[in-house]
Amino acid sequence: MKMRRDHFSPVAPQTVALLRQLRALGLRGQYLFPGRTVTRCMSENTITAALRRMGFASEEMSGHGFRASASTLLNASGHWNADAIEAQLAHVDNDKVRRAYNPRRLLG
Repeated sequence: MKMRRDHFSPVAPQTVALLRQLRALGLRGQYLFPGRTVTRCMSENTITAALRRMGFASEEMSGHGFRASASTLLNASGHWNADAIEAQLAHVDNDKVRRAYNPRRLLG
C-alpha cells in the first residue's frame, strides 16, 4: 500500500479459485500485477502510460481516474454502502475514535 498500511479486502471463493489457477500456471511473487521485478507492484504510471499509448490525453483519463470513476459509479448506484466503497479504495476514516474502535468494521 502507498501509505504502508494493511489493507483488508474480502475476496469471493471464485476469485480465490482463479488466483490458485494463476499460481499453478506460474504466477510468482506476492503481486497479481507485478512491476518490472516480482518484488514490486505495477505502478500507477504504468497504467497512465498505457492510457497515453491508447490515445487518451492527460485531461481525459489517468490511472487514478479509474478510482474516482469507480467511487462515483458505485455511490450513485445505491447498491453499495458508502463506507465499504471508501474502505475498498483504502481511504482512512478521519474520525480517529471510530477508526480505533472498529478497524475492520466492514469485513463482516
